[in-house]
Amino acid sequence: MSSGRLTDLAYALGWRVVRLLPERLAAAVFRAGADLACRRGGRGVRRLRSNLARVAPTGTDLDALTRAAMRSYARYWLEVFRLTDLGLERIVRQMRLLDQHVLREAHAQGRGTVVALPHMGNWEQAGAWLVASGMPFTTVAERLRPESLFERFLAFRTALGMEVIPLTGGESPPYEVLAARLRAGGTLCLLADRDLSSSGVAVRFFGATATMPAGPAALALETGAVLLPVTLWFDTDGWSGRIHAPVPHSDVATMTQALADEFAQGIAAHPADWHMLQRVWRDDPPSSSPTRAPASSASSAP
Repeated sequence: MSSGRLTDLAYALGWRVVRLLPERLAAAVFRAGADLACRRGGRGVRRLRSNLARVAPTGTDLDALTRAAMRSYARYWLEVFRLTDLGLERIVRQMRLLDQHVLREAHAQGRGTVVALPHMGNWEQAGAWLVASGMPFTTVAERLRPESLFERFLAFRTALGMEVIPLTGGESPPYEVLAARLRAGGTLCLLADRDLSSSGVAVRFFGATATMPAGPAALALETGAVLLPVTLWFDTDGWSGRIHAPVPHSDVATMTQALADEFAQGIAAHPADWHMLQRVWRDDPPSSSPTRAPASSASSAP
């Protein structure tokens, strides 16, 4: 059996078994798994620790922060597996979104809204909250291998009410589809703190050069849409987030830097909830970059 097929079966088993376990037991199992991963110190954990060293204040206990971040990442996956069972009423009730009037005002203008997020908290749950709040949206997902795994995550996100456009292999280029949705007054949600292409924008991020996707700013400029940075984090009994002020229209480089600045503000406040196990900064050696977990970068900006 191929490794891709084994990965797909593992995710299918995870979805089935985790949903059958009592919630507290499942949470304990995932926390234990996160702690075990930290003790083993694989490439993903080492990269996470290296990234956290960039964003944490001087004197931070990096071992403790890395363990907290791995537990947060494990919570993300636990909730992904159980999200369709949580119920929209609970998702809405336990979501505390600061300055959400900014989002609602942008949506009411009818000129399209680009919501740009870093890999923080639970962006899948935030998407379910957005749909439940009367703001359906379109996003982008990498085409995973095997195809059955991509179809599994596509069905999961579609069931939550998201419109998912494949990054490659679709009927039309994703940029064209996304621009059309914005011109019709729609909303996009795009993960935008790590570039997946060769056309990213260089930004200053925590004092060093990183590359972030040009898509959110380019789409906003081309269509006249509002560009909103959003940061998310976990609470003990739910989820929280902040809608940052709209990014003024200027040029792609300036607007992408503004996104990076807002992301940095949110990450600095809640570093343990930034799930970045991949290379971000250009001066980091690429050879130590870990293999990316399937679907961890779904919804990334084109």
